[in-house]
Amino acid sequence: MGGSVTAVSSNGEYSFTKPNRESITLLAGLGVEGDVHAGVTVKHRSRVAQDPTQPNLRQVHLIHEELFAEVGDAGFEVGPGRLGENITTRDIDLLGLPVGALLRIGDDAVVEVTGLRNPCVQIDAFQHGLLKQVVGRDEAGGLVRRAGIMSVVRTGGVVRPGDTIEVELPDGPHRPLDRV
Repeated sequence: MGGSVTAVSSNGEYSFTKPNRESITLLAGLGVEGDVHAGVTVKHRSRVAQDPTQPNLRQVHLIHEELFAEVGDAGFEVGPGRLGENITTRDIDLLGLPVGALLRIGDDAVVEVTGLRNPCVQIDAFQHGLLKQVVGRDEAGGLVRRAGIMSVVRTGGVVRPGDTIEVELPDGPHRPLDRV
């Protein structure tokens, strides 16, 4: 099971979108070098306000490129980095991965999946109505989040567009992703 990287993005300042880069460097235990969300403890403003000592389970944000076509069908224009992700992927069911799945990216980098991104109202500030496209309800009324997944860096390395991604599932019963 695998796919590829279609874009990489980072930003050293708080901003909803992140500019695309030729490459990003993942640092073990920290995140994306030079990115505002890198660190051992939480960096997202709402999480810092709650408890700044929480571990940072949101070091690297990944989104599947296929989402852009889906929201495009509803009239929204979204591309790599525009929703704040660090790595845009193709041909991987990111949302279907379990907690603890490892993604081996390129030659060296490894990230461990920690959970789902919890989309917030900033998405509607970016494009009004987009939040309803990335958060919905299933047939049973359960909340469905589709704005990507979060991960932590286990092994650092340089990541570039075109790099392959190999998925390694954890042993034992798989825990489905929940928001982090």
